[in-house]
Amino acid sequence: MSEEAKSPMKYEELVKLYEAMDSTTKRLEKTAILAEFLEMVGEKDPENLPVVTLLSLGRIFPTWSEEELGIGSKLLMKAISLVVGVTPEEVEDQIRDSGDIGTASEELFQRKVQSTLFMRSLSIDKVHQNLVKIADISGGRSQYKKLEILRELLSSASPQEAKYLTRTVLEELRVGVGEGTLKDAISTAFNVPKETVERAHMLTNDLGLVAKVARDEGEEGLKKLTLKPGKPVKPMLAQLSPDYQVTIREMGYALCETKYDGVRVQIHRENDEVNIFTRRLENISLAVPEITEYIKKAIKPSDFIVEGEIIVTKEGKPISFQYMLQRVRRKYEIDRLREEIPLTLYLFDVLYYKEPTLDEPLKDRRKLLEEIVEVIPGKLELSKQVKVTPETADLALDLFNESIDEGHEGVMLKDPNAPYTPGLRGKKMLKWKATPETLDLVVVGGTYGKGRRAHVIGSFLLALQDENKELKTLAHVATGLDDKTLQELNEMSEPLITRKIGQKVEMVPSIIMEVAFSEIVKSPEYESGYSLRFPVVKRIRTDISIDDIDTVERVESMFATMKLI
Repeated sequence: MSEEAKSPMKYEELVKLYEAMDSTTKRLEKTAILAEFLEMVGEKDPENLPVVTLLSLGRIFPTWSEEELGIGSKLLMKAISLVVGVTPEEVEDQIRDSGDIGTASEELFQRKVQSTLFMRSLSIDKVHQNLVKIADISGGRSQYKKLEILRELLSSASPQEAKYLTRTVLEELRVGVGEGTLKDAISTAFNVPKETVERAHMLTNDLGLVAKVARDEGEEGLKKLTLKPGKPVKPMLAQLSPDYQVTIREMGYALCETKYDGVRVQIHRENDEVNIFTRRLENISLAVPEITEYIKKAIKPSDFIVEGEIIVTKEGKPISFQYMLQRVRRKYEIDRLREEIPLTLYLFDVLYYKEPTLDEPLKDRRKLLEEIVEVIPGKLELSKQVKVTPETADLALDLFNESIDEGHEGVMLKDPNAPYTPGLRGKKMLKWKATPETLDLVVVGGTYGKGRRAHVIGSFLLALQDENKELKTLAHVATGLDDKTLQELNEMSEPLITRKIGQKVEMVPSIIMEVAFSEIVKSPEYESGYSLRFPVVKRIRTDISIDDIDTVERVESMFATMKLI
C-alpha cells in the first residue's frame, strides 16, 4: 500500500465536495458529484466510507441512534468567538447579517488575526472522532468539555472548513442534498440498482452501512440486509382517503381500523431488552416505563418488533394529545405522572417476530399479532378492526361513527394484501378523519404585529420540504394561538432569528406546527407553488423532527384528491 493510500483523508476534501454540491441546483449534477466522491472514498479509504456517507448529509450518527451532540447555537457561538477573538455578541450580529451560521463563521475566520503558522490540517477522522467524543460527554462540566473540543477543532479550521464544521454541528448542512440524492449516488457509485439501495435503506435506516455493503458486497450483499430488533425503521405512512366507498372498492376489500390520536410507536424487544421509539426514531422507553411492563406481560419472550399508538386516557376516554407530549418529554417524576397521566397502548401491526414479517400481507401480520398478544384491558389492547367489502361498506361507516363517539380521530382503511413499506406513503393505507386535514410544517420566519403587539411575532411563515429536503414556503398562519402559546412561541423563536428586515424576520427552521386548513390552492406567492386557505395552528409538534415534516409531493397529492372529494 502506498503512502498516499495510508494517509488519512483531509477534511478539506469533504469541504470541496460540499462546495461542489452547493454550486448547482440540478439534482442530477449533485448526484453525479456525490457518486464520484463516494467511489473515490471507496477506493482510497473504504473503512471511512460509512462516516463520509453520513457526513455528506451533515450527520454524525444514523437517524435511529440515541447519540446526539447536545450543542446549542449559544455554545457554538462562544467557541467561534474564542477562536476568532471577538465577543459572542459580535458573532451573533454576524449571523444575523449573513443569515447563516456557516457563512458567518467563514467571514469571521477570514478576518481572524491569530497565527496559523503551526496550524495542523484537519482530517475527516479527526473531525468525526472529536464530534463523537462530544456526544459521549455527560455529567459535571460537560458544557465546558464540549466547548474545549469545539475550540480545538475550530482552531485548526480554514474559513471554508469552519463554514461546514459549524453547520454540521447544528445539523444544518444546507447544500441541497437529501437522502434521495444520496441513495441515487450510492447506486451510481457502486453499480447497484436503485430499488435495491432503497429497500436496504428501508430495512436498516443507515445509509452509511448501505454504502459500505454496496461497495464491499454489491447487490447480493444489500439483499441480505434485513430488519433487526433494536434498530427502528421509519413508519409506513398514510394518504387521505377521497371517499371510503371508492377506497374499499379499489382494494376489493379492506381492513377498517380505529385511528387513534396519540404517539405512534415502534416497540422492539431484543433478548430481554425493550426499547420504544417514536416516529422520529427517538427512544422514549424511560419516559413510559408502564408500556414496557405491559409489553413484557402481554407478549411472550421472543425477539419482536410491534407497532402501535400510545394515548392518554381518563375514565376510559382519550384526552388531549398535549398530555401525551408531557409524558414523552419528561425525564423526572415519572411515577407521579403515571398516576396523573395514565397511558393505553393500542397495537396494530407486527414487523418482526422471531424473523422479519414486513413482506407478509397485512391480513397475515394481523393474524400473527392476535396470536402473540394477550390483551390487558385498559392498558394494552389491539386496535379495533373490521373487515369490509364493497357490499358491507356501511360497517366502515359504523366503525367511523363509533370511533368518533369514543373520542378518536376517525378510521384507517388498509389493504389486507399489502406488505409493510417503511417510510413510504402510498395507497395501501388511507386515513378518513372527521376533523379537517392537517399538515406538519416548520416555521422559517414571521412578521411582528402592530400597536401593542409590535414586539411580538404574530404571524408565522411556514414551509414544507421538497424531494431534495429543501424547504419551500407554503403559508402564513396567525390564528389558533392563544396569548400564552403566542408568548411561548416568541420565547422559542427569539434565539432562532437570523435576520430582521423591517417587521419581518427569518429563522432557523426548528419549530414544527400541525396546521389545519379548509383548502389547498395554487399560489405563485409561495415557493411551493401552493397556499392554504384559512390555516389554523392545531398544536406545536415536539414529537417529530424536520425530516418528518410534510412534503410538496404530499400537498400536490392532497390538492388532486381534494378536487375529487
